[in-house]
Amino acid sequence: MVKEQLYEPFTVSVETMNEFPKRARQNAFFELVYILSGEGKHCVNDNRYAYRTGDMFLFAPDDLHDFKIETTTEFFFLRFNDIYLKSNGIIKDNVQRMEYLLYNAKQISGSILRYETDKPLVKMMVETIIRERVNRINCWDKLTLALVNALVVVIGRSIEMNLPEQFAEDKEDKALDILQYIQANIYDPKLTKAEHISDKFGISLSYLGRYFKKHADQTMQDYIAHYKLKLIENRLQYSKMRISEIVEELGFADESHFNKFFKKQKGMNPSQFRQNAESKAVSA
Repeated sequence: MVKEQLYEPFTVSVETMNEFPKRARQNAFFELVYILSGEGKHCVNDNRYAYRTGDMFLFAPDDLHDFKIETTTEFFFLRFNDIYLKSNGIIKDNVQRMEYLLYNAKQISGSILRYETDKPLVKMMVETIIRERVNRINCWDKLTLALVNALVVVIGRSIEMNLPEQFAEDKEDKALDILQYIQANIYDPKLTKAEHISDKFGISLSYLGRYFKKHADQTMQDYIAHYKLKLIENRLQYSKMRISEIVEELGFADESHFNKFFKKQKGMNPSQFRQNAESKAVSA
């Protein structure tokens, strides 16, 4: 297994291939792949889908993926990591929302570009990024960063508009609003308390739990715990954040509560999890 690392906030490249490298690729970063030309199939986490010109795919850290090329294909690769998300111009509140969306792109099968109005916009942004990086005229780097930010936001919007399928078929707008509210406020435990959500959305506290489970197929407490755990795992594996910093960011009372939460979910403490992840990365 090849585990690829990224040592810059983001990188952009264009590659023309007749055959994709014969290896399973697993990244420690996000990888956005836009098909400039060509056809074939791509495989992600053992699922295979067709691709063609104008399609775009997003792979999250640890997704296993490759491409089976049927006609010569020109790929545009945008690779970025958590450092990019937190330091390159995306508003803080949007970072938290975007992080959720990017990690849930795998729920969308095939190309993440589903809306015809987005396709020419994305095509224009990709072609401009390529042109600016080739010509490198005045302020090319600033313009490239602005376009990358815009591209990531457009992709996040496309993912968001296709995510509601995680709810039951009889989903309601209010149920989606509650889910989105939790995602946006996951870093503030006071705002995700059942009492607060009950008041905000006008649902009685006694009914809120049943209402959420009916539409999300899991309890609200489990949803919050699983989402928070995913954020913690990502920081332990792919960042140099200290445990104390993660504790503060995610609103735990102290490291003791943080360790107890993580051990209950994973069966080991956060330091052991990080050591195991580092050992696997070295041996990969």
